[in-house]
Amino acid sequence: MVEEERKFTVEPEWLMPDLSPAAPVGGSVRALPPVTLVATYHDTVDLRLARAGVSLRHREGDELPWTVKLPTDSPGVRHEISRAGAPGELPAELAELVTVFHRGAPLAPAAVVRTDRHGHEILDRAGTVLAEVVDDRVTVLDAEGTGTGGFREVEVERKAGDVELLDRLGGLLGDAGAEGGDFTPKHVRALGRAATAEPDLVAPAELPADPTAAAVVTEAVRREAGRLLAHDPLVRLRAPVGDDDTAVHQMRVACRRLRSDLKTFRPLVRPAWARPLRTELKWLADALGAARDTEVLRERLRRTAAADPVSPVDPAAVDRLDEVLAGWQEAALAGVDEALRSARYLALVDALVLAARAPRLTPRAKAPARQVLARLVGRPWRQLAGTAKKPGGVAALDPAGPDEQWHTVRKQGKQARSAVTAVAPVLGRDAAKLARALAKVQNLLGEHQDAAVAAQTWRAVAEERPADHQLAVTAGRLLERERAAVRRARADFPYAWRRASRRRRTRWLA
Repeated sequence: MVEEERKFTVEPEWLMPDLSPAAPVGGSVRALPPVTLVATYHDTVDLRLARAGVSLRHREGDELPWTVKLPTDSPGVRHEISRAGAPGELPAELAELVTVFHRGAPLAPAAVVRTDRHGHEILDRAGTVLAEVVDDRVTVLDAEGTGTGGFREVEVERKAGDVELLDRLGGLLGDAGAEGGDFTPKHVRALGRAATAEPDLVAPAELPADPTAAAVVTEAVRREAGRLLAHDPLVRLRAPVGDDDTAVHQMRVACRRLRSDLKTFRPLVRPAWARPLRTELKWLADALGAARDTEVLRERLRRTAAADPVSPVDPAAVDRLDEVLAGWQEAALAGVDEALRSARYLALVDALVLAARAPRLTPRAKAPARQVLARLVGRPWRQLAGTAKKPGGVAALDPAGPDEQWHTVRKQGKQARSAVTAVAPVLGRDAAKLARALAKVQNLLGEHQDAAVAAQTWRAVAEERPADHQLAVTAGRLLERERAAVRRARADFPYAWRRASRRRRTRWLA
């Protein structure tokens, strides 16, 4: 569940204004009975959760009293996950959900707050709740239940309404003297300054005008470490991150890009530090890979089956194919769960947090980025183009060669694209243009690989079920469509490569 709300601070004597002007035509405002809520927030001794914008609480009286709230990229918008459980019995699922934040440190009660709440619901003509406005008087309690301080705030939470309704309500509250501002959760205000300190995971920041190579490497590490750890809870929840994306995909991409960056920047990072980190990232990427591969196959199955509406394939046979893939996916996701619960993964999380704080660099990294980065990117580019000492790459690519040869070039393309993307913010427009051109090349090679793997999969599933003749026919038709996609990708590749390898796009690599 995603929660979207806005907070306002108010004085103790503040009066709630009439909210009915914000309601839609025919709508109304309904006052709710006052309630008292007592919430116990759990955290580590050094408040790792609070400092990362995460909360884990038990609130008396709720149907599902245990709740985790996770930050998103948008202020005031959080993932909210609630579970049943008795006080003092933290559900293991929720403790695991915030693993990347506590990193194995014990969780214990850190703050208790009592909230005396008066609420109002904004309804439409049909009685649907569009938004809820609550006036909270919050008291911070000590271990004996005695109040040690407090504050008053107003929250506006979006329900079935739109953002414009929240804007109208915010306008009414502001006119009445409420002050909007930074989104600060109750437990953070209760815990005080220590809860607002920097999180353990250092976030990337804008590079200076003329950065050192060290700054570029550091930002690359922070970017991908942040991406990996941010998607960990969503992988555990099986939550999507967009209409055409998944948390498993994003977490795997982070593993691969960080491994690629450490390889590209090899002369700038200490081998004894980077080598084991790359090894552990490969282990995690492999664990995620099986789950991601089945995601891709299931998406591709439906797309390929619907590719020719004039000549449809048997939908029941397609469903049987999907059932097989669904079983594979569940087994693969169980493997991901096992990996994420392991001590090995916990050690990797710690290593990533430390890497983002201060990657171990060589003295060469102190040089200006513009002096050293182009040369480092040149190596994977030459391997892709086939101009390196070792033959291969695009130059040796046979238009009628085996799929494995094209897959090798695809992996080289990934390395080159990742390298160019990492340095583009520093090396300028030409590097950015090459990165975009390589993205198109990579998309073609990715389509080639996905189609080739899908064709092999449809054949393998059919061969395992020789008695299912309709499945065999359907798999054969799908296979032919996939091989046609392979041929199209090969036919389109030369044009995309010519555009990417034009001299004006690659001259900066010299």
